[in-house]
Amino acid sequence: MMRPPIILLKDGTENKQGKGQIVSNINACMVVADSVRTTLGPRGLDKLIVDSKGHTTISNDGATILKLLDIVFPAASTMVDIARSQDAEVGDGTTSVVILAAEILKQMKPFIEDGVHPQLLIRAIGKACEKTLKELANLEIKISGEAELREMLVKCAATTLSSKLVSQERTFFANMIVDAVNTLDAHLPLNMIGIKKVNGGNLHESRLVKGVAFQKAFSYAGFEMQPKKYTGVKVALLNVELELKAEKENAEMRLTNVSDFQAVVDAEWNILYDKLQKIADSGANVVLSKLPIGDVATQWFADRDMFCAGRIPQDDLDRLMAACGGSVLTTVSQIEDSVLGKCGKFYEQQVGSERYNFFEECSKHQACTLLLRGGAEQFIAETERSLHDAIMIVRRAKKNDSIVAGGGAIEMELSRLIRDQARTIEGKDQAFWMAYAQAFEMIPRQLCQNAGLDALDVLNKLRHRHAQGEKWAGIDIHREAVGDNLVACVWEPSIVKRNAITAATEAACLVLSIDQTVKNARSPSGGQMPGLPGM
Repeated sequence: MMRPPIILLKDGTENKQGKGQIVSNINACMVVADSVRTTLGPRGLDKLIVDSKGHTTISNDGATILKLLDIVFPAASTMVDIARSQDAEVGDGTTSVVILAAEILKQMKPFIEDGVHPQLLIRAIGKACEKTLKELANLEIKISGEAELREMLVKCAATTLSSKLVSQERTFFANMIVDAVNTLDAHLPLNMIGIKKVNGGNLHESRLVKGVAFQKAFSYAGFEMQPKKYTGVKVALLNVELELKAEKENAEMRLTNVSDFQAVVDAEWNILYDKLQKIADSGANVVLSKLPIGDVATQWFADRDMFCAGRIPQDDLDRLMAACGGSVLTTVSQIEDSVLGKCGKFYEQQVGSERYNFFEECSKHQACTLLLRGGAEQFIAETERSLHDAIMIVRRAKKNDSIVAGGGAIEMELSRLIRDQARTIEGKDQAFWMAYAQAFEMIPRQLCQNAGLDALDVLNKLRHRHAQGEKWAGIDIHREAVGDNLVACVWEPSIVKRNAITAATEAACLVLSIDQTVKNARSPSGGQMPGLPGM
């Protein structure tokens, strides 16, 4: 007698499992990698993405591209996650980590199709990853000395920028970024570096301000009479509206004579003047508020040689507070010298078509601002993303003062070392280690393909040079030849490679460990809570 089938899942639920599902997940991850593959390296191409709202983005940053793609395949979202992780942790290598993870999966795919248990592969590549990281630690070069450290930071920033839209100006921006990071305190707080985009001009008009700078949002009548330059500055940071307005809206007042009405009007004026007098008595000579500062207050401050500006964005106020000290006040009743921010110098200056306020020689923390100039809005936005990546790299390199040669050199050397180790291993694991080592060659191969070089010929030369002991032999894209990339100053912080190898291997292990995908059917009632009756 046949038993009736047991149904666990609702009708319409997708349930895929087994070897075919693992292979399907691997194929999906490879498709994601293909979407960013051509952006790798100095000769990488850009992607133009239009989102659902019609906003256009031009970028060759792997994390930015994947973030803008609406990926619906569940397992493929792992690739997006590791790109975001790499971007947040070290700022660069987002495309490399996705390509490496996909290549590891591609190399493991034939074993899955042949019936090898996924756990055997996961265990083997986990051990191979440990060996890879140990070899990387042995290969990395420590940098010591102020002059050598600065040179290393500039070279690392230039290497990062060489694959960006601003690659023609990489030396100019690399020096600017190193100067910006060196301005910061020992903890290198990222929020103390501001980037402001000013349309118009050209890239060479971009500059570094050693302090906090932001656009003056709005000017009321009387601002022309205010001083635009101070030394020994005391800044009042407010979240208070300094504008004459009715204190109570939609209120009803019953007055018996005209003098009572005048008293009400005078009271409203006195409330505003009391606020202004308390601010002046505190000793502040620069007043900034998130809310409007009206024309009456602007002229009142101008008569007392004080500067004011309203409608300041919250993030600019927060950065100024962190740099200059003080507090953002929601009332002026307790304002005094101890809650004011302090800096050495303040001035207002025209930048392009906008006016900017500059605060330098901040008292609490060192801060800096990059003012970027450029033409097209998309170009200047991509410049900002490129500089953010370079800033992250320089911060990491300064904290972890060790480097390796880029241009595929470190990947080829690690591939050779893992192959040598694999030859000492017995059984099936040897094939798994060899496949893992093969995956590393995808980075130099893709660099060649993106530069229009003969990848097969270049890789053969690289294998030969590394077998001869030239551990820093890599691809010199500009000479279109193989050379010593350490001598050519194609340097990358070793922390970037360490993080990329770890993230790519973990992602590959995660995808290999998924043998079933259950996708529940969407509720026809439009997101109704389960267990509740329909309306």
